[in-house]
Amino acid sequence: MRVRISPLRKPIKAQGLRVPGDKSISHRALLFAALAEGESRIAGLAPGGDVRSTARCLAQLGVPLVRGDGTPWGADAPLRPHQALPLPERDPDMGPDDAIVLGTGLRGLRAPLEPLDCGNSGTTLRLLTGILAGAGVEAVLIGDESLTRRPMERVAAPLRSLGALIETSSGKPPVTVRAGHPLRPGAIESAIASAQVKSAVLLAGLFTEGETSFTEPARSRDHTERLLRQMGVQLVSRGTKVSVQGPARLSGFALEVPGDLSSAAFLLALALVAPAGSSLGLEQVGVNPTRAGFLDALASFGARLRLGDGKGEVKGAALEPVARLSIESQQLRGADLDGDLVLRAIDEVPILAVLGALAEGTTTIRGASELRVKESDRLAQMAQGLGAMGAQVEELPDGLRIEGLGRLGGKLHGAELDAASDHRIALAFSIAALGASTPTILSGAEWADVSFPGFFALLGRLGAEVEVLT
Repeated sequence: MRVRISPLRKPIKAQGLRVPGDKSISHRALLFAALAEGESRIAGLAPGGDVRSTARCLAQLGVPLVRGDGTPWGADAPLRPHQALPLPERDPDMGPDDAIVLGTGLRGLRAPLEPLDCGNSGTTLRLLTGILAGAGVEAVLIGDESLTRRPMERVAAPLRSLGALIETSSGKPPVTVRAGHPLRPGAIESAIASAQVKSAVLLAGLFTEGETSFTEPARSRDHTERLLRQMGVQLVSRGTKVSVQGPARLSGFALEVPGDLSSAAFLLALALVAPAGSSLGLEQVGVNPTRAGFLDALASFGARLRLGDGKGEVKGAALEPVARLSIESQQLRGADLDGDLVLRAIDEVPILAVLGALAEGTTTIRGASELRVKESDRLAQMAQGLGAMGAQVEELPDGLRIEGLGRLGGKLHGAELDAASDHRIALAFSIAALGASTPTILSGAEWADVSFPGFFALLGRLGAEVEVLT
C-alpha cells in the first residue's frame, strides 16, 4: 500500500489514548499459558499478525485456546484428529483481543501435522524452538521471506549444548527440531544480550532435571522472568545471570497486557515534532525498566515527559509496571545514546533517529548492531530514508551519527520512501513525514499493521492528512 502523508499544519491535542497491547508480553503470555497446568486468561493481547502466528502454532501443537468472544485462536491451523480438543467456554466480559488458554502442561504438546508457520515473528520462532527442544516434540518451523533471513544459530547453538537436536538452513530458517534424548541442564554464557535467546534457553531448562542458567553481557528485557515467577517457577536472577530449576510445574494465571511502549514511542514522538501547542496523553503504557530506555533517551534529548500513575494494577499481581504518559511539542537537542540505554530501547532506535534528525545538534547512536538482522537492516534503512529527506546521516557499523536540522531552523523535506517490509521502518518514516515541510510518499505502509493496526486511521483522527494511493 502506498500512502501520501502531508506535513502537520495544526497542533494536535488528545488525552486518554490507548496503544495496542505489548507484543513481547503477548507472545510470552500465550506460550507460557500453553505449558501451564490449568486455565489462563489474558486480556488486551497485541492485535497484530505476529501474535496470531503464535496462537496458530500453539493450536497446531494441540493447545486449546479461544478468544474472549468464543472464536478459536488459530482456527485455520491444520490439526490432527487427536488435537480436536474441547475448547474453553467464552467469557462475555472478554473481547476479541483477549484469550482463554487451557494449558497442556510441559508434556502435553503434540507433534504438528504440518510445519509451524511463524509468519514474520522472530519471537515466535525463537521461543518455540526452545520449547519444542525441551519438550522433545519434532517439528519444522518456517516463516515469511523476511523471517527466513533472520539468524537462528544464536538460539540453536546454546540449545544444542544442552543436548537438543536442531537443524538450520545455513544458520537461518527453516529450523527443524528433532525428537531425541531428554535435555541436560547446563550453564550458557552468551556473547550477545538477547531476551529471545535467553528466553529460549530458560524455556528449554524448564524440562530438564536440575539447574539451567543463562548469562549475558548486559541485562536484556525481563518479561520472561517476571511471568515465569508468577507461574511458580523457581527462578533466580543475579546481575546478568538467570537460572531456572527443572523440571518445573507452571500454574495458570490472569494477566492484563500493558500497552506497548514501542508503539507508544511513535505517538510520543509525533507530539514532540508536531506544531507548537500540541499535547498527547497515553494511558496504561508498560514501563518495565529493562525496556524503558526510550524514556531515558527522551530525557537525553531534553524532552519533558510526565510519568503518572497507571490506572489500576495489572491483573494477576501487578506483573508489569504501567503508567500514564503525557508530553507536549518542544524543541529537542542532540544526544549521545549508547550502551545499556540503547539495549533497553533497541526497538525504538528508528524513531529515535527521526528525533535526532529534527533536533538541534548532533545525535550519535551506538551499540545497535542487532538492528542489522531484524525484519530489515534498520540502520541502513533509516540512514537511506532520512538522507533522502535532507538529513545528514552517517551510517556506523553499530549505529548512526545524525546532524540535526533544528539548530538551523530547518526541516526534513518530503521524499519517496519504502518501508522495506518492516513495521518499525513504516511507523518511523510516517512520523518523519508528519514533521517534514512537504508531502512524503510511503510504499509498504501496510507493514505498520504488524505492531500497530489502525495506526493511519488514528493519525487521521488526530488531524493528520494520510491519503491512500494504491
